[in-house]
Amino acid sequence: MAEPADATAAGVRAALAAVADPARAAASARFFKTGPGEYGEGDAFLGVTVPQLRVVAKGFRDLPLLEIRELLDSAVHEVRLCALVVLVDRFDRASRVRTRDDAERARIAAFYLGRVRAGRVDNWDLVDASADRILGAWLLDPAPAVAGAADGTTPAPGPEVLDDLVANPDLWQRRAGIMATFAFLKAGDGGPTLRLAPRLLDDPHDLIHKATGWMLRELGARVDRAELERFLDRYAARMPRTMLSYATEHLEPAERARYRAMR
Repeated sequence: MAEPADATAAGVRAALAAVADPARAAASARFFKTGPGEYGEGDAFLGVTVPQLRVVAKGFRDLPLLEIRELLDSAVHEVRLCALVVLVDRFDRASRVRTRDDAERARIAAFYLGRVRAGRVDNWDLVDASADRILGAWLLDPAPAVAGAADGTTPAPGPEVLDDLVANPDLWQRRAGIMATFAFLKAGDGGPTLRLAPRLLDDPHDLIHKATGWMLRELGARVDRAELERFLDRYAARMPRTMLSYATEHLEPAERARYRAMR
């Protein structure tokens, strides 16, 4: 798909508005818990499906980072998600063997982390669509020559960043920290997940329990089931019910029951 004439943040917003559905927007607002006191309080929706959004994003693949930043500052959920889809695509292209560009990868990783810390990646779908694809992928395969400076002023993320994120009071930063470990799990490395998961056992939020349990389940499925079982043997008694349920989902019924009985 050719780049549109109006390859700007305003062009993205217009393209999304053209496929908006008010009825779907109302349903999305309920689904993403936007009521007072809920985790998505105040988020606004256009009512654009993810497939529709991805079609729009393909038309803006080379959108400059300044325009992406403007989109991430939007109050509209789908606008922020579209920005992240574009950003993930840019990072993926900069990571391919034939088009490898480590300076670009470092810039995007630093930019993304800055937006996470600024509170602009602020719902579970936004985090889950981007944390492992950008931050996790960078940490898995950093470029030493540029790791110290992404744009001359902003350092690219170092290995300590995940520890900082999971210790943050902000729900979405904690989720980004644990979800970024998915990149390592896909590569057969369970180390980051095993290091961070114990720090989230006492987390107060169900969305962290779900994400951590999910990553532990993937540890067993993709890396080493014995490592998962060793983790459960040590921590099942302390794990929140939802985290334990997610982590044991692929175990045999008798094993799941045994770990549940440890709580």
